[in-house]
Amino acid sequence: MDTWQKASLLGQAAQYDTCAVCGPGSHKQRDDLGRWIYPAKLPDGRTINLLKVLQTNVCEHDCLYCVNRRSADVRRTALMPEDLARVFMDMVGRGQAMGLFLSSGVAGGADRSMSRMIDTATILRRRYGFRGYMHLKVLPGASQPAIEQAVLLADRVSVNLEAPTARHLACIGPDKDYEQGIRTRQRWIYEVSQRGRLLPAGQTTQLVVGAAGESDQEILTTVDDLYQHAGLSRAYYSAFQPVAGTPLESHAPTPLDRERRLYQADWLRRHYGFAFGELVYDEQGNLPLTSDPKLLWAQTHPERFPIEVNTASRADLLRVPGIGPRSAGRIVQERGRGRLCAPEHLKAMGAVVDRALPYVLLDGQQPAYQLALW
Repeated sequence: MDTWQKASLLGQAAQYDTCAVCGPGSHKQRDDLGRWIYPAKLPDGRTINLLKVLQTNVCEHDCLYCVNRRSADVRRTALMPEDLARVFMDMVGRGQAMGLFLSSGVAGGADRSMSRMIDTATILRRRYGFRGYMHLKVLPGASQPAIEQAVLLADRVSVNLEAPTARHLACIGPDKDYEQGIRTRQRWIYEVSQRGRLLPAGQTTQLVVGAAGESDQEILTTVDDLYQHAGLSRAYYSAFQPVAGTPLESHAPTPLDRERRLYQADWLRRHYGFAFGELVYDEQGNLPLTSDPKLLWAQTHPERFPIEVNTASRADLLRVPGIGPRSAGRIVQERGRGRLCAPEHLKAMGAVVDRALPYVLLDGQQPAYQLALW
């Protein structure tokens, strides 16, 4: 295979890691050479085209869900750091990519594989002078020196957690060390970044949802601990979809609505002031698929409503279905200029009026609204 064929194969092999994309509903784009480009949203709000690629798809691990696992019968290849850097800079020059997400299989140990990724990143930064966005994957079991080098070079790094507990990880990645190989590395990343005030885009992780029998509550409890104690910037949730040729090919796929509910719950925690423990779970510890978590919380807390939009705090406004951070900010700002008295005023603030009206008072009055049929 020539360099471009290798890049195409390794780009396709990287598609299952969602840590690089905007979230649910994001789709890859393919150019005429079959290289894989994804939209990625940066912390400053910009969306850029990201080349997502593996350094190699050779891997020592034998994760049951993974197409690149050790026992899989797939075509293997690797790119030398100089070749991968040249491919990427060619794509930058053509305007096809603006950033890089680089991961790898584990071949010859975590540090040996990490060194190839670090060499690629070093060539890009120092030889080519690339100053754009770069996300480097930290492999389970990587040493502290390797992690320090990755943090120095990248805008963002991530270690894939895959499952919320050691027990669940053993079901899908039996040869991975949950505590020492992954959780300890996440803490090291946080400590290194804090010492040097590095990683402007922070640390992320990914969980495979539904492959190991875990509940949403177990997932969110673990993620909350990472937000609090490992400086996690955000988590990515990937609904398990069986891949032909893997031991889990006959396992039932996880509904995409479950992935969407986890993202909604995560958003409530990061942007609305909710705690995961406040959310409503079913008897199995899962978020109900029939209603979004915020609306369900409001429906189960009638004692909190209705609230007067002209006097409520921003935190209380954020608890109202149909009112988000932007519309809550506008309400607080605009009500200083005059009373909000009609649904039209609420709509002008950016609120989703039909969802909000059952939970608010407008200048002391409960506005008329029509109940949803379903």
